Parts: sequence; structure tokens; C-alpha cells
Amino acid sequence: MAERKVTRRKFVQTSAAAAAAGVVAAGAASKLSAADKKKIINYNENMEYRPCGKTGMMVSAVCLGGHWKRVNRMVPSAYKGGRWLGAKLDDPGFQKNRRDVVTRCIERGINYIDACTIQEVKAYAKAIKGRRDKMYLGCSWYQKEMRNGKCRTEKALLETLDWGLKDAGTEYADLWRITMHEQSAKHSEAEVEQMMKALEKAKKQGKARFIGLSSHHREHIKWMIETYPQIVDIIVTPYTAKTKEMPGGSLFKTLAKYKVGFFGIKPFSSNGLFKGDSTPDNPQAETDNRLARLAIRYILCNTVITAPIPGMINTQQVDNVAKAVAERRKLDVAEAKELEEAMDEAWAKLPPDYQWLKDWEYV
Repeated sequence: MAERKVTRRKFVQTSAAAAAAGVVAAGAASKLSAADKKKIINYNENMEYRPCGKTGMMVSAVCLGGHWKRVNRMVPSAYKGGRWLGAKLDDPGFQKNRRDVVTRCIERGINYIDACTIQEVKAYAKAIKGRRDKMYLGCSWYQKEMRNGKCRTEKALLETLDWGLKDAGTEYADLWRITMHEQSAKHSEAEVEQMMKALEKAKKQGKARFIGLSSHHREHIKWMIETYPQIVDIIVTPYTAKTKEMPGGSLFKTLAKYKVGFFGIKPFSSNGLFKGDSTPDNPQAETDNRLARLAIRYILCNTVITAPIPGMINTQQVDNVAKAVAERRKLDVAEAKELEEAMDEAWAKLPPDYQWLKDWEYV
């Protein structure tokens, strides 16, 4: 199939039309009308779709996260050692793996990929080449965004966007979500204002359909949404299989009030939930698949979240998360106990650099 050619002018027109079309209530795909189904890209009757805040996009209830941790278990030539971000992007086995995973996502009705590094944007832009009409592509180039002290001005951030789009061979991003410091309040208010100006300008120019940010700092996310309600379309932040609504001033209430889309990273606690190595034939595969489905079902009980975005390294994992979406949503007593015990174990063995995940039990 030839790649859909979308000019920037046409893109701006269709984005405005989508936003004006209204949002269908969240729920199973079977509840959508025939007209609504036609508005959903890559619609599959066996997938659930949720409104992504005020954007007008209907997004699959589980999406593809950009990280490919453990992909060397599937493609030993992809990289050596533990540096997953050092994958050889030109390795034929790696490219085939990424394209196969994206293909299976398309087959299962998944319609969003979230890429947050220079490497990820390049790899996934290539993997969806010729199939852009089936997938929304969210982009961030964290190495050249707010975590980089030289890139905290409107001018520098827009230069990163222009460079990144050219590097990936695409004219626009469906979502540009700038990656901030995990504790984003480290950025001054002046720096945040510069970031917001860059996001707003990129959207007006048609280089990004929708805009947002990634942060691990709940209070600061809340402040940014309340301070810039017309700019922040979407946030990306952690959401684990232990996450619960904080009594009182929950971030979830702010997201619902301002109709902000919400993609949840680390749904499996950076693979800490699993006992095996994520390969399809490992001895723990059945147990790990069940735990993954329990986690997805648990997360989707919260109607505020648009979708969890797990990284996946093989087509079997794609099939498994799609199966989770189709299963009964609420966990029974035995399932809840199994997931809770598995997450207690996962958190007990978190490495020092991931202890911060424990701060995401109450949100």
C-alpha cells in the first residue's frame, strides 16, 4: 500500500475537523456507531478505543511504547550488553523485528506508537513507512529537549523538532510530547514558558497535530496543565499495576477536568513484574503472559487513562496485550491477590535507579 501523502496544509485542515467532530464516550468498540468507527484509524472490532482527551483522536486501549528493552533476546545481533538504546538501527534482524511488531500491532487494531528518543523516532518512522494511515506516531527527542541545558528555549526546541522530523523522514508528528526532567519542577518557570511557546508554535505551523509533555512529577504536571490549559493536550507519565487514585487532590481529577489525554509508561514496572526473559518459549512465559494481562486489565479500570504503552519485543507480546483488552475488565479476588503479590515482589527487587517507581502507588 502506498504511503498516505499528507501535506502540512491538509494536515492542519483535517486536524481542525477532527477536533470539531466531538468525542465519543469511552467504552467497548461494540458501543460505537458505524459513523464513529469510520473516524478511528486502523479500527478493529476486537479492540477497544478511548478518547484521547480533547484531541478528537480515538486511541486503542493499549498502545506500543517506544522502548525495546530485551530485544537482544530476540535478535542477538541488535546490541551487546545492557545498552538497549545502543541498538544497531541498521541491523537487518533488528529492523525486521520492529517492523514485525508494528505489523502485528496493526493487525490487532493498535493505532498509536510512542517514541521518546532520537533512536526510537528514527526506527519507528521507518517501521511504519507506507502505513502512516494506520498509526499515530508520537515523537520526542529527549537528548535534544528540556533535559539538555542547551535546548531550553523556544528557538532551540523548534530547531530540535525540525531536525528530528527531517532525520526521521517525516513532515509532521501526530504528537510532539517534550521530555522534561523526571522531576520537572527543576525547570524554572521561564524555561517552562519557553517550552510551551515552542509547543504552541509547532502546532500552529502544522508540524505537530497535538502537543504535550512527559514528566514524573505529579504536582508540577498539575500546575502546568492548570497554567497552560489551552496548550497541554496530552501527558506521558508513569502508571503501574499498583497505581491507585490518591484521596483528595488526585492528578486524575485534573486530567478529567481539563480533558487531557494520558499515556501511561512502565505498566510492567520496567519488566520487574516478570520472572522470565520475555522470549515466547521461556519456561515462565505462561505465567508472565497472565501477569501482563492482569496488569493491563487493572490499569484500564481507570477511565481517565487513554492507554498504557508497554514496550514489546515480539509479536506474541502484542497478541497477549490485545487479548487482555478483550478479557473481562475487573479482576476477581484471586486475580487481584496474584497481581498484588507479583507487584510486591517486583517492587522489592527494583534496582536503585528505579526506586522512584514506588512513588507512583498513589496518584
